[in-house]
Amino acid sequence: MRRSMLFLPGNTPNMIINGDALGADCIILDLEDAVSPDEKDAARLLVMSAMSRMGFSGVEITVRINSIDTDYWKHDIDAIVPLKPDLIMPPKASSREDILTVDAYIAEVERRCGMEVGTVRLIPLIETALGVENAFAIASACPRVAAIFLGGEDLTADLRCRRTKQGNEIDYARKRLVCAARAANVDVYDTPFTDVNDDEGIRVDAEYAKSLGFTGKSAIAPRHVKVINEVFSPTEKEIQYARMVFEAIRIGREQGKGAVSLLGKMIDKPIVERARQTLEAAKQLGLGGADDE
Repeated sequence: MRRSMLFLPGNTPNMIINGDALGADCIILDLEDAVSPDEKDAARLLVMSAMSRMGFSGVEITVRINSIDTDYWKHDIDAIVPLKPDLIMPPKASSREDILTVDAYIAEVERRCGMEVGTVRLIPLIETALGVENAFAIASACPRVAAIFLGGEDLTADLRCRRTKQGNEIDYARKRLVCAARAANVDVYDTPFTDVNDDEGIRVDAEYAKSLGFTGKSAIAPRHVKVINEVFSPTEKEIQYARMVFEAIRIGREQGKGAVSLLGKMIDKPIVERARQTLEAAKQLGLGGADDE
């Protein structure tokens, strides 16, 4: 289960080598914004070396490549795809055509390396106004898309507004991306909370993102990972309630009831689906199985 995604600059070996010890479900090795133009080649080599020599046990690997309007992105894909990362993150995704361009080139590299086409998945980074408006087209562009991801910093620059802790300025974008992702049946991840010293702020921001329907949240600070994991994990109370739902359904079936209630409330399809999702998440996290279903 991918709850937290932690950005690690591609030119910081001391951070990369500890990538699987920082608690995140996924680390994002960044070849784009975190790396200056004169360090692009060196960062690419460092990321290649880390991916080929380190085990990165128990953590997914995503690589954020450079955008398709630069001279770097094909070099990034040539170097990274043969190492089979879990995900490639193309930044500044603004249209379906952007995704198909990246998809086609990855497929070319996969064939060249004798890999099955589609091995490496995509998580487009949506961080422009046009990208927000085209969110569903991006999320459903091709089977390679596993999730979409909101980039709040570049988006607010494109919107010509100030980025705030409260995040009112990106509220529409957050909701738009969640709806687009769910309509396309892919996951969706929230932008980082950028005040690395505000421990209460990250919890409030993560809880709000979860309430909107985000699958998980990203971070730029390792200290935020624990809180994100906690927020996006089912609580014991939620797990117990989900078990009660399926137990009530079982008893109702034994008694031949057409309608079943629990704690004074009818158990309808949405309640059952949420209970199923809770138990499945708990099973993936080792907090209790989904066998109750």
